[in-house]
Amino acid sequence: MHVRTNDTVLVIKGRDRGKQGKVQRVLPREGRVLVEGVNLVKRHTKARAGIRQAGIIQKEMPLRAANVQLICAKCTKPTRVGYKRLADHTGLRVCLQCKETIE
Repeated sequence: MHVRTNDTVLVIKGRDRGKQGKVQRVLPREGRVLVEGVNLVKRHTKARAGIRQAGIIQKEMPLRAANVQLICAKCTKPTRVGYKRLADHTGLRVCLQCKETIE
């Protein structure tokens, strides 16, 4: 998956197009990511045995990972992600705009 937890991403498709946020959670099996402050839905909840207040709450729902684009920390532009293989068979993510490695 091209994004990881705590990456800053830009939403490029959907009703929240143009919004930026931090990735809170990655769901690789489903190909989805949970982005802070994006794709908010309202949920009507019932009161439960003293745990939760009844009413309408807002919560974030996961987005398709293909609908977000990573924002490079170095050049601060939305970019596609490339991968570089190292000698010890580990991989690094690389910004394809500025060619810098992404931590």
